[in-house]
Amino acid sequence: MMNKALILLAMLVAAATPDASAAASSDARPNVVLIMTDDQGYGDLSCHGNPVLKTPNLDQLYHESVRLTDYHVAPTCTPTRAALMTGHWPNRTGAWHTTFGRSLLREDAVTLGQVFQQAGYATGMFGKWHLGDNYPYRPEDRGFEEVLRHGGGTIAETSDYWNNAYFDDTYFHNGRPEPTKGYCTDVWFDYAQRFIKAQKKAGRPFLAYISTNAPHWPMHAPQEFADPYEKEYGVYVGHFLGMIANIDHNVGRFRTFLKDEGLTDNTIFVFTTDNGTKTGDRIFNAGMRGKKTSEYDGGHRVPLFIHWPAGGLVGGRDVEPITAHVDLFPTLIDLCEITHPKGVNFDGRSIRPLLEGKARLSDGSWPDRILITDSQRVIDPVKWQKSSVMTNHWRLVNGKELYDMKQDPGQKKNVAKSHPEAVARLRAFY
Repeated sequence: MMNKALILLAMLVAAATPDASAAASSDARPNVVLIMTDDQGYGDLSCHGNPVLKTPNLDQLYHESVRLTDYHVAPTCTPTRAALMTGHWPNRTGAWHTTFGRSLLREDAVTLGQVFQQAGYATGMFGKWHLGDNYPYRPEDRGFEEVLRHGGGTIAETSDYWNNAYFDDTYFHNGRPEPTKGYCTDVWFDYAQRFIKAQKKAGRPFLAYISTNAPHWPMHAPQEFADPYEKEYGVYVGHFLGMIANIDHNVGRFRTFLKDEGLTDNTIFVFTTDNGTKTGDRIFNAGMRGKKTSEYDGGHRVPLFIHWPAGGLVGGRDVEPITAHVDLFPTLIDLCEITHPKGVNFDGRSIRPLLEGKARLSDGSWPDRILITDSQRVIDPVKWQKSSVMTNHWRLVNGKELYDMKQDPGQKKNVAKSHPEAVARLRAFY
């Protein structure tokens, strides 16, 4: 009887005790998927009002995510990537241009990949790096242990592998050329899935950075994605839109993959772009002035959606206070509870309180910040070069023009003469 009683007691205790693997899973650190596309602007999404382009999978992500509605990057590729990787203004990082050696991220910069790797995360990078193609500047030298990338700023540049043309190309896999099959964007997502499957099997949290070269020129999409647009808009615009449609398709199948692997709930899923549109303004630019390379909002205000069910970042909520690329690094380590790297003073700040709805401009719990962007497509930075000094209310452009974004979001009327105090404040911060 005693043995039976003990067995019964053990069974009752076991039934009341959570499964160890389930408990470990619920306490596991979040994974991170960061997707950044190239030359896709704020208006290049149907959820943002584009009347032509269809992006159903990104629309679904939009409706399920917390969205940054006033999020700013640099007006060109490399500087945004430098800010994202370091949390610093691009002009501090050495990578303020896209060429002439000014796209190399300083060797002593502490990167997002390094900090996540040192925290025990598996780190993978797939697609466009554009912060240096040779040691010690490559992603595999900067904290990413699994890398598949093309060379330079886009496929088919001189620094890329010979004869690449978006289909069946040879890319650099952990430093060695490796032939691949299929369209470039499909390949980036496929290799990222392989990486994630391996980390799930190994029981490691992961950071997967998927940085597409599309829809950057040369305009070359799989024909089935360009067909709905090419006849009416021509080859150039048609394939630009087709590349985005293909990205949308890949985001959809990637999210399905995460769901099938049981990873959706505890994965911080971020979608954003690196600068304003290159080509989409011919159709729709969300009412903004300027496009890629411009100091006006159309050059640097871009989408950012973040979805993390386990962290409560769901529900289709908008974050309206101004934010920037320099905020992403400190925010991600805050969400993942990774120790702040020693000796690093971010130019950005964690926006976790905004994402969680715990801070507001209206009650003073969030500061009225000043942020900066510029387009330094020169050998050495030039003061006020194609710059915008930004707050929730104002844009000071090139140190001279002032725009009231509450009354004039299209930046048509310069009001600098009537608001000298705002001009002085923004100039002083710059």
